[in-house]
Amino acid sequence: MAALLVLALMTLPALAEEGLVPTTIVGDAIPESLTSAPGDPARGRAIVSDRARGLCLLCHAGPFPEERFQGNLAPDLTGVGGRLSPGQLRLRLVDGRVLNPETIMPSYYSLAGLARVGRAWQGRTILSTSEIEDVVAFLATLREEASGESR
Repeated sequence: MAALLVLALMTLPALAEEGLVPTTIVGDAIPESLTSAPGDPARGRAIVSDRARGLCLLCHAGPFPEERFQGNLAPDLTGVGGRLSPGQLRLRLVDGRVLNPETIMPSYYSLAGLARVGRAWQGRTILSTSEIEDVVAFLATLREEASGESR
């Protein structure tokens, strides 16, 4: 855990240098919102299910019966709000490499250490701070387990 905190603190100056909203990682979470406004779960759901924007369903499955061809490379999002806190969700979205340097999940709000970035995306994050908060707000609502039981 101490090594994780040291690694997390090392990433803070990089975020500030790149003009991104600075974050503070505590343990395995970013407990503070990236914005002063709460996220909107409806907008977050739209981002998660949009195959051109969030791309989440390429790797994750979840409670989206209307969406076909959901991924199986990453954990199912069903019940994720019961398993992870909003701060834990936020860190995984901002830059999951802090927790797992070998993750295949994109860093949705980080520019550090990226290679082979398309010209249109150079110097840009995949999601904005408000979009990160929208996705966190939506994922936090997913409290049902795959079997249909509440947590």
